[in-house]
Amino acid sequence: MRAPTRRYAYVADGSAIYVDSFATIRREARLDGVPADAEKLAVRMIHGSGQTDLVDDLVIHPGVVAAARSALMLGAPVLADARMVATGITAGRLPAGNEVCCFLTDPRVAALASAWGTTRTAAAVSLWEPLLAGAVVAIGNAPTALFHLLEMLVDGAPRPAAIVGCPVGFIGAAESKQALASFGADHGIDIPFVTVHGRRGGSAMASSAVNALAQEEE
Repeated sequence: MRAPTRRYAYVADGSAIYVDSFATIRREARLDGVPADAEKLAVRMIHGSGQTDLVDDLVIHPGVVAAARSALMLGAPVLADARMVATGITAGRLPAGNEVCCFLTDPRVAALASAWGTTRTAAAVSLWEPLLAGAVVAIGNAPTALFHLLEMLVDGAPRPAAIVGCPVGFIGAAESKQALASFGADHGIDIPFVTVHGRRGGSAMASSAVNALAQEEE
């Protein structure tokens, strides 16, 4: 095999791209309103979305970084709503060989979704329950999954250590994230979280957040 003839001027060194990307984010994004221990979290979420104005819509619970990092160091699993979220989490950043779980393809899911009149992604969240206590949750795809999780918690399900709630879309995404942001005030259940107001979100954003929470090093 041979490399194609270089016809465009672009940076091709992976390390330089990595360093320059984060430098560009810090130069262009307004990070002064972000909690000090959450700056790298915000930067990685911006990196995962390519949008420096994302910082204006971020909602970061003051305890989310410490809670998620401590849980992961103690071996807590990461519970993901979609395979794309799970795949985007860098195993090498997880401090304790943490298991990353997604139950969307579990054979029980289709029947549960049909019986409950909901999406498969939401039904799969109920299969998290045995693992939910002290876990780190990462939702980047389905608003129904986030709504379902919050309903489980109100009903008395075990509480995770932290929730990354960044579902994307036009139907229910903004509303589900607003429900997460006001969950503590509405129900008296204070679970550390990070979310982003509005329709923006997605698997890359959610997995980027977990990668930032997993360790301090950028």
